[in-house]
Amino acid sequence: MSDLTTLLEVGGPVAVLGGGAAYARAKHPAAYWSTIGLPVSTVRLLSSYGSVMEACGLAVAPSRLRVLAMKTMTQREVRPVPPRRGIIRPTLTGLKLRLRLAPGQEPADIAASAERLRHAWGVHSAYVTTVKPGVVELRLVGYDVLRRVRMPRKAVGGFLKVPVALREDATPFIRDYRTIPHQLTLGATLSGKSMYLRHLIAGLARQPVALVGIDCKRGVELAPFTPRLSALATDPDQAAELLPTLVKEMEDRYDLIRARQGIAPDTPDEEITSDIWGLPEDERPVPVVLFVDEVAELFLVATKKDEERRDEMVTQLIRLAQLGRAAGIYLEICGQRFGAELGKGATMLRAQLTGRVCHRVNDEASAKMALGDIAPDAVHAACSIAPERPGLAVAGDTSGGWSRIRTPYLSLGDAAETCQESAHMVPDLAALKPFRPDVPVRPVEAVAPVVLPHPVTD
Repeated sequence: MSDLTTLLEVGGPVAVLGGGAAYARAKHPAAYWSTIGLPVSTVRLLSSYGSVMEACGLAVAPSRLRVLAMKTMTQREVRPVPPRRGIIRPTLTGLKLRLRLAPGQEPADIAASAERLRHAWGVHSAYVTTVKPGVVELRLVGYDVLRRVRMPRKAVGGFLKVPVALREDATPFIRDYRTIPHQLTLGATLSGKSMYLRHLIAGLARQPVALVGIDCKRGVELAPFTPRLSALATDPDQAAELLPTLVKEMEDRYDLIRARQGIAPDTPDEEITSDIWGLPEDERPVPVVLFVDEVAELFLVATKKDEERRDEMVTQLIRLAQLGRAAGIYLEICGQRFGAELGKGATMLRAQLTGRVCHRVNDEASAKMALGDIAPDAVHAACSIAPERPGLAVAGDTSGGWSRIRTPYLSLGDAAETCQESAHMVPDLAALKPFRPDVPVRPVEAVAPVVLPHPVTD
């Protein structure tokens, strides 16, 4: 009886600690990792590094000198040598360590064993990046960072750079317009596409950039950001007037570049290899970012007249995508579907959009439209996004690389407030003034009088 009582007295606190750890792991994974997961995974890595590398086929035969020394000085069995390991560096989300590859190895060998390594050391995922020839960095992520997104404090953007989401390897996904000038963003209803767009607009609102919007849903998506927009078209008719203005602005900027560099006025635009960033700051025009929401609305036609207007708008969009980068004009094309069935010019326009972001879509064909021509392996990842995780997407580019990302929550009111506070940063572009949206005036709240009336007395 006394032994049973002692067992209950000892087992009670252990059960409480175990239950608390399980609760923290499920509800507060970051706290669990910092207190329990990090020490446990570090011990596992240190104690089993050599055997795990050997089991994964990453250990190589030792050099002849090492074999001779082992046989001469000790009687131990000569075992394969794993890649030399650097110092383990803990992070808020996992571990980082550098590995020096053995002769004959390549980074792909380590990447192919990433799934085995994560199971062996009890972490959520493992990623391999090349640091320099012969050295790779192994990043171990301790928990699912995309379940509850928290952007890193060091996720600082820059001019035309917006940290808009978090990658699955716990690094920020930064939308860099100087590197990837044009992008296609697809997603079904309630997939998080609008949240992604909010982060882009809120991030660019604080920068000296002209923001232009085309929202053929009567402006319901972009209307809250009107204080910061230089131009807004809310139907195809207005878009048909706005796009030629942007093309004319692009041509004027090319004329400015030619005049500055002494190029002949009759030189074709295709032969101009410079851009506005080579101009002095006092002469450089401000960049323009064009947001097109529900691009399919620009392609839909009902009459012959609409078809002619559609062809003109598509041609102008293609011209902006082909030549706009050098003039500092960047495109952000959004929609639910985008493919050849939209009509003439759709495939050609898509080919000019370097960046691709695909949220949850309703069919596999939509995922193939966004990612099939640049990263076929990412199509399955995009089709497996669950509806319970809005904001989760697959981001890729024409280099073939892709990764899962998720956008943190940003309320529409906060994004609109950011645009309201940045309204003074709207640049002065004479060509876009006719398309400047009407900014609603906020009602002035009544201010209480400073001098209080005398109290009524007898």
